[in-house]
This record gives sequence, structure tokens and C-alpha cells, in this order.
Amino acid sequence: MELRIAKSALDDLQAIQEYYKDQDVPQIGDQYVAAILTHFEMLQPHPDAGRVVPEFNLDHIRELIHTPFRAVYLRQEIEVVLIRVWRSERQLILPDNESLTTHNPIGLR
Repeated sequence: MELRIAKSALDDLQAIQEYYKDQDVPQIGDQYVAAILTHFEMLQPHPDAGRVVPEFNLDHIRELIHTPFRAVYLRQEIEVVLIRVWRSERQLILPDNESLTTHNPIGLR
């Protein structure tokens, strides 16, 4: 199973790093991003490991909880695409289909 990261998720990960950098603790942001990506890698052998996102109740829209973040991904036939990484308390709104493309994909291995 191939792993990809959508531009929307890359932007989210960058925003996490920027937030902690602005709080004068950039190492915390770096640690969160590294841990989230490591957690995401476990989907390569186990793409259904995450739970179905309750707001949508669609089997192909799933999430990993990495407190305090939700890593939302699309479970597709041959790949898993990380599409959003948001704080758990935020209301989930998915980007439109155009934003779900994997611009600048990063293959995790």
C-alpha cells in the first residue's frame, strides 16, 4: 500500500510547526510532526487501522488519533492519502476534491 500526503495535510503539518515556533518551542512542533508521520506510516501494512470519521460515516474516510491531533486519511484501493491534520476539538471540514489531489506527494517508507 502506497502512502501519500495531500497538499492540505502538508499545509496543516507546516502550520503545526509554525504555531509551536511562534510559542518559542519549535522542538515541540517538530516532535509532533515527526510522531504524526511515524504513526501514519503504520497504515502501509494496516490501512484500515484508523477509525471511520464519525462526521461522515464513510468507510474510506478514516482517521488516526494522535492526541491532540486527528490525522484524517482516504483509504483507497492502492494508496492511503493523508488529507488533514487538525486539533481534535476542531470541527472537521474536508477540502474540495481539487484539494484532495496529492500535489508534491511524499512517499513514506
